[in-house]
Amino acid sequence: MTLESFKQSVAADPEPPEELPDLLKALWCARRGRWHEAHELVQDESSSLASWIHAHLHLIEGDLENAAYWYRLARREASDASRIDSEWETIAAEVVEALA
Repeated sequence: MTLESFKQSVAADPEPPEELPDLLKALWCARRGRWHEAHELVQDESSSLASWIHAHLHLIEGDLENAAYWYRLARREASDASRIDSEWETIAAEVVEALA
């Protein structure tokens, strides 16, 4: 899957494609406002990408202390609410590339 095809799915599909790996499903759900589903998909994952998505979700939620914890685990600089959309794009690009 390419980044563009993933973004098209997020924009057009009513549900995430079944074949999407959990990290991309989490991002798909996050972008569509399905926070709890996204959180369920990453909360037990231990990879740095999963931790970054987890941090991003807590940023969306407004739980900055919890987000900071997950950014540290992901070894990423903490973001802020003004960059939620651009951070989602960056994470999605890295996840698509990592899974290629």
